[in-house]
Amino acid sequence: MSDKTLLPVGSFVLVEYKTGQYIGELIEWAPPRGLVQIASVVKHPEQGDLHNPMETEVAMFHQRRALSYREKTWIPAQSIHPYRGAVPKYSESLRQAIEAEIRLLQRTQKWAERSLVELVTLQSEYFPK
Repeated sequence: MSDKTLLPVGSFVLVEYKTGQYIGELIEWAPPRGLVQIASVVKHPEQGDLHNPMETEVAMFHQRRALSYREKTWIPAQSIHPYRGAVPKYSESLRQAIEAEIRLLQRTQKWAERSLVELVTLQSEYFPK
């Protein structure tokens, strides 16, 4: 987003912050960033070490909390997008976002377990004893 196309202060925006996604009100511009006050959670932040995805044996496995209701944070301009539509209540949006993240990880876990079974079967076919 260039300085010429900055959204007006007071408008609702969709923002990406770290690994989460939020709806918030644009409070102030100070290019190359904008100050956003959080209203809703769209996507809960991911857990773990972002530099070593899918690894559990790392020096620090990060627990990332969602930004709080009405929390203000500076967001790079390129991560601020217009938002049109109803703004969900924070508590309900947080509940939906964390439940979606849990479902995603549960599906990933089931897929990984099934893939492991199939690979072990293939391994025994490739290299019979």
